[in-house]
Amino acid sequence: MNPLFRRLQVSITQHSLTLNQATSFLCRAAASIQPPACGNGRQYKSMPTHGIGRWRHLLPKGAPKKKKDKHQMKAIVVATDMAHGTLNVSVSGFHMTVVEHYCQYIHNLCNRLRINVAESYALPTKSTEVMVLQEQGTKMYVDAVLKTHERVVQLSSLNATLSSIFLDVLLKNQPEGVQLSVKEHTEADYQARFKSRPELEGLLAQMNQKDM
Repeated sequence: MNPLFRRLQVSITQHSLTLNQATSFLCRAAASIQPPACGNGRQYKSMPTHGIGRWRHLLPKGAPKKKKDKHQMKAIVVATDMAHGTLNVSVSGFHMTVVEHYCQYIHNLCNRLRINVAESYALPTKSTEVMVLQEQGTKMYVDAVLKTHERVVQLSSLNATLSSIFLDVLLKNQPEGVQLSVKEHTEADYQARFKSRPELEGLLAQMNQKDM
């Protein structure tokens, strides 16, 4: 036989052996990479996780949260010869947006003039019904409901020499339909910030009578 043919035959047999080996290796690798069986036959369902995914124990232990204390009234500043005490600049009107913007203007003006603003808060909205008498009859019906919005900017230790200038600027920039008043702060003004609960007050009164 020609030696050329023999070489070709040997090389072909070697290539076939290498292909067979590679095919068997790929089949074994594919069998080992198969996903876990679904359904009741999965094996990882009952295996322990050993706390995988837990992270709260890694956070630093902080102080326990305290309950919010009941809102208490601040001490009223006493007036002196050089400065006023605690003053309430009250702004009220029917248009909520105008009242809110004017209150914001007063607050910004106090900040520019370096006037100490203790608090700025809103009072409960008051509703007023306008009753109209019928032309022929004695019954009255509700024609309109007016809502009065009120905001308060509380000042502390307003300088006596600056107070007149401050009030002149407020009056010159007072919008139409907005009422402005300045008065000393009292305990009654503090209680007016909260809505009354007559049912709760009645129950407390009954409990106090029973204790006595």
